[in-house]
Amino acid sequence: IPGVGQKYYLQFTTEDYRSRQNAGSCLATVLYPKRKSLPAVNIKCTHTKDQKQIQEEDNRFYQKLKHQIKPIIGNDIPDSYGNIEPALEPVWALAVVGSSYIMWEKSTENLGYFMAQVKSVKQWIRNDDSVEFDYSILLHEIPTQEMILCHMRLIWLPGHPMKVKYICDSENHQLDDGSGTESGSAAGILHEREENF
Repeated sequence: IPGVGQKYYLQFTTEDYRSRQNAGSCLATVLYPKRKSLPAVNIKCTHTKDQKQIQEEDNRFYQKLKHQIKPIIGNDIPDSYGNIEPALEPVWALAVVGSSYIMWEKSTENLGYFMAQVKSVKQWIRNDDSVEFDYSILLHEIPTQEMILCHMRLIWLPGHPMKVKYICDSENHQLDDGSGTESGSAAGILHEREENF
C-alpha cells in the first residue's frame, strides 16, 4: 500500500501441538507499516477440534502443573539429542506458547524467530489459582542464524489470557510486556523484580 506499508494475505492450517493432527484452518491479513511498529493482523480461524475438548485438555494439563508437590526445575529442554523428558513436556509446551508472544513482538517483515531451547525453567508456587514459571530461552533468529537469549516469566490460568514479561539480551534490558489480550490454550532465571509482575 503506497505510503503505508506491505500487506500480505495468508491462508494456513494449524495443528494440535501434541498429536500433530489438523486443528483447523485460518485466513489472515498482515500489514507491516513503513514506520517501526508491530504489524496489524486480522485473523479468522475455523477449528476442527471441539472447543469443549480443548478446555478439558487444558484443565487436565493445568491440574497436573498446579498440584506439583515440589516446584518444577529443569535445564536444557530439549537436550542435545532433541529429547524432552516426559515430566518436562508441560513446561516445554508453556514455553512454546509464552515465547510466541516474544516472537510476535520482535519479528519484522524481514526477521523471524523460532524457539530453539529452554535453557532453564523454575516453577513458582503461588497462593492463587495461577501457575507461574521463570524461563531462560534461546530464540533462533532467521535469517541471521543468531541465537538470542531471553528471560521470560509467564503466568497462566485456563480460560484467561497468558501474562508474559520478558527481557532479551540483544535489547537494552528493558522489561517488555508481551501479554495476550485473548484467552489461549497452553495444550539463568529472571532475578526477582516482583514489582514488575
